[in-house]
Amino acid sequence: MVHQQRSEAHLSPSSDTEDIVAMLAPRLAYFAGVARTEHVTRAAQEMQVPQSTLSRAMVRLEQDLGVDLFARRGRTVSLTPAGRTFLGSVERALAEIERAADEVRADADPATGKVAFGFLHTMGSETVPGLIRAFRADHPRVRFSLVQNYGEAMIERLRSGELDLCLTSPVPDAPDLVARRLDEQKLRLVVPADHRLASRKRVRLAEAAEETFVTLEPGYGMRRITDDLCRQAGFKPRIAFEGEEAETLRGLVAAGLGVALLPPPAVPRPGVAELTVTAPRAAREIGVAWLAGHPDTPPVAAFKKFLLSRRGRLLPE
Repeated sequence: MVHQQRSEAHLSPSSDTEDIVAMLAPRLAYFAGVARTEHVTRAAQEMQVPQSTLSRAMVRLEQDLGVDLFARRGRTVSLTPAGRTFLGSVERALAEIERAADEVRADADPATGKVAFGFLHTMGSETVPGLIRAFRADHPRVRFSLVQNYGEAMIERLRSGELDLCLTSPVPDAPDLVARRLDEQKLRLVVPADHRLASRKRVRLAEAAEETFVTLEPGYGMRRITDDLCRQAGFKPRIAFEGEEAETLRGLVAAGLGVALLPPPAVPRPGVAELTVTAPRAAREIGVAWLAGHPDTPPVAAFKKFLLSRRGRLLPE
């Protein structure tokens, strides 16, 4: 059977996809309802819309497509072959929309919703698990989507809407972000256990000016802090290795490949000595950031309030 074409179609074959969707989308649910009942009056009653509105919507849908979807016999209708083809895709599209609506409603549920939370690699072993454990004491069913990454990558994901909140360092300063300082973490000069400085408890960073450093890669907050502290101490570090994870750097220090400026480890590592840096002041600020003007779901708002309440006691003792 050849589908009858309507000469008054509103959409040409060259119409943009966005135009097609904008014109068709509001009428798809009406079409599915009429197709299911094969009766305009009954469909109008089920969907609680005026019959005239439904009839006009179906006529306009056919005009927009340029194809007859229904064969009409009074108030009774039946699908044409084109209508049956179209119905299959429409039902799949409506089911996907319903699934998406259920998902976003579930994510926003105050009791069982989801928080997309990013944090630094160095926060992953103790700090973040402890925070989530404490938060879930009062919110046991809230779900978390966790992303562990370096600062700049998390800020990009925050801006793209993939994250609700992130713990990062340095604390960002940008007009499209809101950031709050939560805590400060002292940094240490990590040297091999048999290093000339290993017997010391404290050291001025300038005393390591001639050492070879292992550092995180450019783009990591700790790398920027390392470069800045060395500059304040009057030297530019000689870099032997650039990595992506602080504990890897500790292993390289233990192997004698260099020294490193790092936050304290979750568990002491053998083969290294960790020295307090007395000058310049070696510390990094840890803060929470979110997108300015971005509305929070109830679970995100609750977790944000919880994080802000931990100001000054975010990090494990």
